Amino acid sequence: MKSILSFFILFLALTYPAFASFHSVLQERGKKAKAETTTVNPAYDAALAKKLGADDYGMKSFVLVILKTGPNTTADAALLSECFRGHMENINRLVKEGKLVVAGPLAKNEQHYRGIFILSVDTTEEAEKLLESDPAVREKLLAADLYQWYGSAALPLYLEQADKIWKKQP
Repeated sequence: MKSILSFFILFLALTYPAFASFHSVLQERGKKAKAETTTVNPAYDAALAKKLGADDYGMKSFVLVILKTGPNTTADAALLSECFRGHMENINRLVKEGKLVVAGPLAKNEQHYRGIFILSVDTTEEAEKLLESDPAVREKLLAADLYQWYGSAALPLYLEQADKIWKKQP
């Protein structure tokens, strides 16, 4: 038994350096293979990426806002008209300020979701402050659920084209 143990220890002593070296070679090959599979974008525009706040993947953080029916169920037509006119004016102001990149209503649904915003801000706290300027939210005609969202930093670029295709403004 002693001789088997001695043989095993000798075997390990002689072969371990070879295994360690082989392991290092495998690790280096793995790093090289990973580096070779990384795609570099030949159309990359560093200035545009910086302007849009893009990370290395062309992405950035936004806040997704899901607007839903709020607790105020007033039937006051004048208040409703004033608040929703102000809601649309607020949307247009936020677009001009570069804070709102997507907005639109949702079809009638069981969850009472009314619409969405995608805000170009880093935190939900910043988004909450922007929503305070919306009369329909302030009057609790609309309520909002806010979520961090990671999407293409190029998303705001569609606005330039979108402004060329509408005939009537709501």
